[in-house]
Amino acid sequence: MFRSLAPVLVLPFLGLAAPAGAQSPVAEVLCEPTGQMYDRLSRRMGQSRNASGIRDREQVMEVWTTEKGTWALVATYATGTSCLLAMGEAWQTLTPPAIPSDPDRATPEG
Repeated sequence: MFRSLAPVLVLPFLGLAAPAGAQSPVAEVLCEPTGQMYDRLSRRMGQSRNASGIRDREQVMEVWTTEKGTWALVATYATGTSCLLAMGEAWQTLTPPAIPSDPDRATPEG
């Protein structure tokens, strides 16, 4: 009896085995010494560092891009290791909107 029910019991769960969605170009986080990571990004992938920001005392987040629009998000650690966290396409550098001058908000010089 159980042998005949096995396919019926398993079939509803086959669709739950893996989440649907697009495949990431970075299947896992890739970490290596910072010098090697910078070499990989600049020489092998043709990218240059265009933005960075301090996350905390031990970590800097960096965005590397190409003129074609490919990009990489890298975490660089104080330990001398960098990790490639994400990669993608169609990077756009946005220009911040101009802030109109408001004479009512001007501060006195002093």
